Amino acid sequence: MSDHSSMSDHFSSCMAGRAVLVVGRAGMDLYPVPDGTRIEDAEELVTDVGGSAGNIAVALAKQQSRVMLLAALSDDGIGRFVARKLAAYGVDTGLCQRTSGLERTSLAVAESTTDRPNVVIYRNDAADLAITADHADAVDLQATGAIIITGTALSREPSRTACQRLLERAKQADCLVILDLDYRPQAWQSADEARTILLAAARQVDMPVGNDEEFDLIAGGDGGHDLAVQLAGSGGLVLYKMGEGGCDILQASSSTHIGIFRVTPLKPFGSGDAFLGTLAAALAAGVDIEAAVTRGAAAAAITVSRRGCASAIPDAGEIDMFMKTTPMASH
Repeated sequence: MSDHSSMSDHFSSCMAGRAVLVVGRAGMDLYPVPDGTRIEDAEELVTDVGGSAGNIAVALAKQQSRVMLLAALSDDGIGRFVARKLAAYGVDTGLCQRTSGLERTSLAVAESTTDRPNVVIYRNDAADLAITADHADAVDLQATGAIIITGTALSREPSRTACQRLLERAKQADCLVILDLDYRPQAWQSADEARTILLAAARQVDMPVGNDEEFDLIAGGDGGHDLAVQLAGSGGLVLYKMGEGGCDILQASSSTHIGIFRVTPLKPFGSGDAFLGTLAAALAAGVDIEAAVTRGAAAAAITVSRRGCASAIPDAGEIDMFMKTTPMASH
């Protein structure tokens, strides 16, 4: 417990009064309505903001945390839609770049159902991968308490070099870095490339976060949990997620398991982003890591029970009410 408390204190002291920077993709989501409608049967679609980094940033903003997004958006209606919606949620988009070439902001069409939901993602020449080392150098790390890098931002250049520059600068500035492994096979040239790049990044950050499949990927087989324990042993804090199996908080000499809140899900996606953004906000507010992960689990449960991603993420009051009325599942 003392290990976790000291690490929680370290995160809180680094993050207190400073903004969180989230790096990666933000895009436009479309959902067929009414819920349960297949894409091919859709007569009407509703819009939302999506993308891992965009959702994490919105989750932080909904907890009243100061949050900036470093991304690139296409200079078109979809890019402007994403920027407008993020700003409306309270995300600082001042670092978001505009692309003027053939790059396009991601577009996803997703079904709100748990019955084999179809998600179609358009990421040809994805705009968010156009951030550069110069953009990373423009970040004021003295005003930044933590950086959350989403794994897809490491999948291609020049975004990969931009993230590496942030990692180097963060070490010098005593700024915490959290890595959301966020493995999407279609984003990478190969699984081997993803393994090499993501493992190297996981070894450099203060807190790698991923699910069992993602840790297995970077371990090169079924040894994901062993690798997570090894990463924690070298001085970091590791969050090892297991879906319905909950989350292990791993540190050098201790391990704590946090369960889940059972709900009737409407769709399976968005939970990881709500989880990470909410727990990061809780750490910034001085909450210990176990309580922060528990709040993250509550946010994840609420998010999968609603349509959409950013719009489905709860605010602090909704999380408080949910945790009062919904018991955590025993495991």
